[in-house]
Amino acid sequence: MPSPRDPYAALRYPEFRRLVSATFLITVAILIQEVLLGYEVYLLTRDPLALGFVGLAEAVPFIALALFGGHLADRRERLTLMRWSLATIMLGSVVLAVLMQPTVREGLSTTVQLVGIYGTVFLLGLARGIYSPAASSLKAFLVPRELYPNSSAWISSFWQAGAVAGPMLAGFAYAAFGLEGALELVVAIFVVGLWLIFGIAKRPVTAPPEAEGLWTSLREGLAYVWRTKAILHSITLDMVSVFFGGVLAILPIYAEDILHVGPQGLGVLRAAPSVGALLVMFLCAYYPPTERAWRNLLWSVTGFGVATLVFAVSELFWVSVVMLFFTGATDSISVIIRQTLLQALPPDHLRGRVVSVNSIFVTTSNELGAFESGVAAKLLGVVPSVIFGGAMTLVTVGIVWRRSRELLTQRLL
Repeated sequence: MPSPRDPYAALRYPEFRRLVSATFLITVAILIQEVLLGYEVYLLTRDPLALGFVGLAEAVPFIALALFGGHLADRRERLTLMRWSLATIMLGSVVLAVLMQPTVREGLSTTVQLVGIYGTVFLLGLARGIYSPAASSLKAFLVPRELYPNSSAWISSFWQAGAVAGPMLAGFAYAAFGLEGALELVVAIFVVGLWLIFGIAKRPVTAPPEAEGLWTSLREGLAYVWRTKAILHSITLDMVSVFFGGVLAILPIYAEDILHVGPQGLGVLRAAPSVGALLVMFLCAYYPPTERAWRNLLWSVTGFGVATLVFAVSELFWVSVVMLFFTGATDSISVIIRQTLLQALPPDHLRGRVVSVNSIFVTTSNELGAFESGVAAKLLGVVPSVIFGGAMTLVTVGIVWRRSRELLTQRLL
């Protein structure tokens, strides 16, 4: 068995390599699609609120299904859930590719196009509500327990690598193939990701046959999160900071109206946080941030808030890119710590439900945060809304620090 001191230990397990490779490709596909749809919606409407509705269309079904998805992940075979839900995501991407064909779009009004986009994104949210908890809980069964910190670093690194490649490819694919060609590329990438998932062997279900009913099961997962302070506070930090401080949803406005850099510049802006995150996560494979986990978590979220404030007032493209780089670099530390806590602390029979609770908060912060960004930009203006978000992040860090000081002296992992 590979040594826990080996920085590549988790990658020496073939099925884990398949999972992280699929994670990379699926992330690339989702983000190419997300960047292109966001840019297209803004060109169609010139309305920040319309961008917010893209996030809302995905968040609502995801949140509605995520707890149930966690329940299924603890009681059904995870690979089967992943395969069916990923196939549904691929089907939705096919619909979007067809919808954006020039011959189809010519006969559609702007309103009909928007309804088609929002409706398909809603379908994708439903499928991701099943896929996410199943995939997140599966990784704990592909490597030994002592390699959980290493596997968390690597799966987060592959995710961030996809988050770098996706936006960059979106800009270049848009320029080279047009919107419809780029969306066809998304479908092809999903096909390869699904093939990788089919190469992972099924695992036995760990829940006992006499498992409790649905609502009792869901309450048990929520109760575990509520009484486990390290998980509860780490989720709270992530949710509030990204909900208020996240700027990804309104980057098309910065690219088009403030920095004047077009779709290629938008791709660079979208990729910058992930470049920072990828670099830090690679370093974390050698130097894990889990030794003094809670201190590192608080400092990382503080750095995220400060970088967001500087980005808010920047009118120089390179400064904006650097600040987005630092938002990703600091956020990646909190991601690794939180993911390791989610793998190491919950018992096997609860892990899917605990992960699903985390997924709800992450989605709330990302997709509903995108809606909040659109609403705030509409009401306050683009720059003041980002300043408000950065300030709220720093206030949240202060509140959580006061309520969790005992965790600073505990060895959590």
